[in-house]
Amino acid sequence: MAEVKIAPSVLASNFGKLAEEIQAVDQAGCDWIHLDVMDGHFVPNLTFGPPIIQSVRSATDKVFDAHLMVSNPDRLLEAYQKAGADIITVHAEVCDHLDRTLAQIRELGCRAGVSLNPHTSEDCLHYVLDRVDLVLVMSVNPGFGGQSFIPTVVDKIARIRDVLGGRDVDIEVDGGITPETAPSVVAAGATALVAGSAVFKGGSIEAYRDNIQAIRNAVKDQR
Repeated sequence: MAEVKIAPSVLASNFGKLAEEIQAVDQAGCDWIHLDVMDGHFVPNLTFGPPIIQSVRSATDKVFDAHLMVSNPDRLLEAYQKAGADIITVHAEVCDHLDRTLAQIRELGCRAGVSLNPHTSEDCLHYVLDRVDLVLVMSVNPGFGGQSFIPTVVDKIARIRDVLGGRDVDIEVDGGITPETAPSVVAAGATALVAGSAVFKGGSIEAYRDNIQAIRNAVKDQR
């Protein structure tokens, strides 16, 4: 069985040297680079957009995993694809025509993801199963880093795994992921883990490598 993918969230990095931080977690052994895009409207915080992503795309060959926490994703999809995103994830809560949005992401040549906030039911997934490549489960309320993991999400992950019915779709979990919380979500079915402060603490390649390995060690017997 494939190893769980680790996707450090650059939200927890030092933005003053973003390209160097991305290179550091790349060298430390991460699988994806998670890009938390926030618009100050759908979520209360504001982060970065396509120009920043494009400026750091050359820092790594790793997958750019763009999580659009924005109110109007349909208008932005092409801009993020052109900036270098490999995966584009939109929130079910803001997509009036989720099937069409996911189809557009795929037409752009990217993997299509759908994200569910903690309060959002997985029922909507039944209607887009043939369009989705990734389901991103929020295990905190979106908008800020450093929040505590919401334990009730574990059962939701297991239900999503059942809905997917063995399809080749990643289940990614974002929020409060640490070596302590990671085992339960992987046991429930998660295949990719977003970790911010749990990866970026320490401020060096060596620290990042140890932090990533600690998460891998914690989940190695859970799949």
